[in-house]
Amino acid sequence: MQSITIRQPDDWHLHFRDNEMLAETVPATARCFARAIVMPNLVPPVTNASLAMAYKERILAARPAGSQFEPLMTLYLTNETTPADITAAKAAGVTACKLYPAGATTNSDAAVKGISALYPVFEQMQKDGMLLLVHGEVTESHVDIFDREKVFIDQYMVKIVQDFPALKVVFEHITTGDAADFVLAHGANVGATITPQHLLLNRNDLLVGGVRPHNYCLPVLKRNTHQARLREVVAEGSKKFFLGTDSAPHAKHRKENACGCAGCYSAWSAIELYAEVFEQLNAMDKFEDFASNNGPDFYGLPRNEGTITLVKESWQVPELVTLADGTEMVPFFAGQTLNWKLA
Repeated sequence: MQSITIRQPDDWHLHFRDNEMLAETVPATARCFARAIVMPNLVPPVTNASLAMAYKERILAARPAGSQFEPLMTLYLTNETTPADITAAKAAGVTACKLYPAGATTNSDAAVKGISALYPVFEQMQKDGMLLLVHGEVTESHVDIFDREKVFIDQYMVKIVQDFPALKVVFEHITTGDAADFVLAHGANVGATITPQHLLLNRNDLLVGGVRPHNYCLPVLKRNTHQARLREVVAEGSKKFFLGTDSAPHAKHRKENACGCAGCYSAWSAIELYAEVFEQLNAMDKFEDFASNNGPDFYGLPRNEGTITLVKESWQVPELVTLADGTEMVPFFAGQTLNWKLA
């Protein structure tokens, strides 16, 4: 196979950041994706409809000329979120709400403490048809970081899905076989996104031969058996799994320090990275559904009308991306060769 044409894909989980960063991150995503679910963990976080719509306008202003890229906005849930906030957000055009356990990832300190306290909010989301996007990790310090996704499933995820059977739930950026099996074991209202890094790498790629800060993300890379299970479920072609890069830009100097930021900036090579995975798995016939069809189908949105073409052509991911103000970022897979390229 020397080329493949698929329906234009969407990214169902990414971080644009804000302000001057948008001039880099929005064009990087708009080069191939038609829509993207935009994470709300800014400082301060996007906690209501007016903040979400203002953020959307800033993103739209950063689109390349002629681009029709559409950001799909999300609300950041806190212990102060009310059912009225959900209804107002739905009326304003917000697509989903994001649940971060407090301290789970970058800029999540204002997030939820005591998930059961949000049950009235979940009830309103279920009534209003608002999706719940879950960063599924516990954050208690005594729980091993490699076990936090599994513990979250056992303590919270099972109960949320049981108590709100009509609520659509996306288990974001899953990293374990436990999470994949949980999604498969539940009904049509439970889906999951999977990142390129969790399909391509495991914890050896983070820790062997020295710590590699640009492979550090949260949830953290897991052992190779979990990576193998994620690769297996995408190769099988289940409709419950779809593309979500979790592309998360950070300045190089913030990644390469004693308390380096979590996140992989994959936007400039995202669709090519996924193509690499599906080719490795001899599953290119499943690629379009994962990238372009399963996500909109789960969200209840129309599939895109346009197409993109990838060609078999080797190219090297840049070592650095430099912002207008001179800030340097190291993209995911920096300096490595990929075999598929967006035409």
